[in-house]
Amino acid sequence: MTDPAPPFLCPDLPDHESFTDPEAAVRRLEELYAGATRFLASHFSAAATTGRPTGRVRACYPQIRLTTTSFTRADSRLSFGHVSQPGSYSTTVTRPDLFRNYLIQQIGLLIRNHGVPVDIGVSQTPIPVHFAVAGNPEVSVPQEGVLTFPLRDVFDVPDLSTTNDDIVNGTRLRHPDGTTPLAPFTAQRVDYSLARLTHYTATDPRHFQNHVLFTNYQFYVDEFEAIARAALADPAQGYSAFVGPGDQEITDPAAPLAPLPRLPQMPTYHLKRPDGQGITLVNIGVGPSNAKTATDHIAVLRPHAWLMVGHCAGLRQSQSLGDFVLAHAYLREDHVLDDDLPVWVPIPALAEIQIALEDAVEEVTQLEGYELKRIMRTGTVATIDNRNWELRDQSGPVHRLSQSRAIALDMESATIAANGFRFRVPYGTLLCVSDKPLHGELKLPGMASDFYRTQVARHLRIGIRAMEMLRETPIERIHSRKLRSFEETAFL
Repeated sequence: MTDPAPPFLCPDLPDHESFTDPEAAVRRLEELYAGATRFLASHFSAAATTGRPTGRVRACYPQIRLTTTSFTRADSRLSFGHVSQPGSYSTTVTRPDLFRNYLIQQIGLLIRNHGVPVDIGVSQTPIPVHFAVAGNPEVSVPQEGVLTFPLRDVFDVPDLSTTNDDIVNGTRLRHPDGTTPLAPFTAQRVDYSLARLTHYTATDPRHFQNHVLFTNYQFYVDEFEAIARAALADPAQGYSAFVGPGDQEITDPAAPLAPLPRLPQMPTYHLKRPDGQGITLVNIGVGPSNAKTATDHIAVLRPHAWLMVGHCAGLRQSQSLGDFVLAHAYLREDHVLDDDLPVWVPIPALAEIQIALEDAVEEVTQLEGYELKRIMRTGTVATIDNRNWELRDQSGPVHRLSQSRAIALDMESATIAANGFRFRVPYGTLLCVSDKPLHGELKLPGMASDFYRTQVARHLRIGIRAMEMLRETPIERIHSRKLRSFEETAFL
């Protein structure tokens, strides 16, 4: 006869309760999450010093549940904030402190649109101990073999069955308990990305702003810091702080940022506003794999928009070095998203983003109408996964580029746009021509230095100005139905 399984050690937390006040609902989520993680951290610290606990230690994520029995149609002007038919809908929640404003907004829309309360309580999904103690300076998870017992025998660890993109990819229409997903990501998927963001960017996710710029060159980082310091010196602009890798935060424009002994893989900088409506710049480096990695994780923060502002190869004889390219279509030869978003899925240009970018180019360059065409072309941007494509037989690639009407080629833009489409994050691309390999103008050191000196500052100012314009655009216009499929989550 086998020994009975040891009992579960669980925190004593409040039962499920209904709420019609979104702020009160989020306060309960914060209470449940804090109680659960505090319980896990305490028991883990005790286990690390005194040995194996007497039972298995478990605490679960808080959960939001909505049940409606009516087909009453909600306000159709918004593409989010309501469910399409009667039923029970749920989502697990992590870090409600980080997502407080987002949760208040989304829960408030549900209550208002359906006239029913939301139910807040403890789910059946365990919190992995790694995520529970993340960011706690007093607790760290040791490497395998340090403890006197296998960690997974006592504590829950990350589970890939709840850490995936099934909801956003449209392959999961029901949770195991029969409810329909209420949000695009499960709590474990969010926790996984929050941990990855800290690792890749060397900044805490709480610093990320709602408007994200991606670039593929360090030169843009240097210029972004200069622009940020000038913005801090002008209180009328509304920015409150500047944050660099290592969570170095300054409010004094003259304060230094100490260089790190080793930069992270994707150095990230944040020009913050108190309401989170500032601008984050991520140097993703070169390549579609990096672009996918960054956007996979930033997507869980539900930004209002992300834009690519980087360099590209100009493909037309009529282009000059330093010209701008506003992408209105994408030729996807990057391949990193083929399994998640087939290449036959069109990636449309988003009118609100396109208008903001074109208006920003006009404002910064002081050119408009026909004169603007001298320095900016609108067309297809091709993204590939081979940086040295020029060294191979060009007949095949050049024929495809010509057939697609491509005017520029890079290694990140289509990936960022496609992942924006997949994750329902508004996207756009404004590139700057830095070489023309088909016409013998290669990116050589002397040419590059002159190009960087004259063009980077202007290009980045355009990207920042476009984000500031989007900040003033009503959220329902940016997050339109163009990014929503037939079966969508109520949460944005």
